[in-house]
Amino acid sequence: QVQLVESGGGLVQAGGSLRLSCAASGGTFRSHSMGWFRQPPGKERDFVAAISRRGGTIYYADSLKGRFTISRDNAQNTVYLQMNSLKPEDTAVYYCAADPSSRPPSRLWREYDYWGRGTQVTVSS
Repeated sequence: QVQLVESGGGLVQAGGSLRLSCAASGGTFRSHSMGWFRQPPGKERDFVAAISRRGGTIYYADSLKGRFTISRDNAQNTVYLQMNSLKPEDTAVYYCAADPSSRPPSRLWREYDYWGRGTQVTVSS
């Protein structure tokens, strides 16, 4: 069973950048596709980005392409989310998730078995 811990969130001004990290333990990290999701206040959890086990396949939410970059380091058991040109509407709790199946990385939160507790990102205007 994989345990996930996110870090790197915080308060940033619009136009700034943050890099989120998600450290995995307790399982075989490289065997899991990884995803990032976010949940704005009072709204549902939305897909942000996903990356395959070796990093060769990457998907982004259409609205975030060009600003967010997902990557992973299997040697460090960590997945990252680089967020640039942040906007107030990016304010949310950001979660990483792990999918142990062999399917391609998913945009659907229900296909992920393991979740971190989330990290708050607040973008001020």
